[in-house]
Amino acid sequence: MSFLIYFALLLIIPLWAQMKVKSTYNKYSKVENSTGKTGAEVAREILDQNGLYNVSVEPIGGRLSDHYDPRTKVVRLSEENYYGHSIAGSAVAAHEVGHAIQDKESYAPLRFRHALVPVANLGSNFSYLLILAGILFTSANLLLVGIVFMAAAVLFQLVTLPVEFNASSRAMDQIVSTGMIRNNEERQARKVLNAAALTYVAAALVAVLELLRFVLMFVGMNNDD
Repeated sequence: MSFLIYFALLLIIPLWAQMKVKSTYNKYSKVENSTGKTGAEVAREILDQNGLYNVSVEPIGGRLSDHYDPRTKVVRLSEENYYGHSIAGSAVAAHEVGHAIQDKESYAPLRFRHALVPVANLGSNFSYLLILAGILFTSANLLLVGIVFMAAAVLFQLVTLPVEFNASSRAMDQIVSTGMIRNNEERQARKVLNAAALTYVAAALVAVLELLRFVLMFVGMNNDD
């Protein structure tokens, strides 16, 4: 029964976070901001105010596909946010610019996360294979190697948290100080950013729980020996 509850939590936590961000985004993507600025205009204005004239803003297909690409120095906004005038679009655009500002300032957690990408990718691709092999062949050594690979991927998830929270904090500071959002809009924009942050918290929590489960399995396997 405990295993069923555990796996139910692994399924429910990320699903709940995704539902929360989608419902909050859907609500405030229908609320026009008072300045009439598009997401693209919001992003461009904040970039220019921070001297990031070399960073471009481009539309991209998909929904909630917004991101900042540090390799090409491009803020990519989903078409809905790029062309739209919503509170949600303004908040998301400012958040992605927050990552560009982090990049400019060489924000330490962002740099650390970038350095972890190759190791985290290896961990994501091979950890479960090694762990499964360790379980099937009752090999504590294989299980341990798989746990190490998984730990790298989990560390990436954990480092992502301060990066995302800091980008949201920068976003709120920028759009409030410049008057891009006003009065009650600040609370609405914060709701959008907080809901988005939940997805990262949920992913990190699930990753830590999975790592802990396999660590306990490794300890039990060693005790049996």
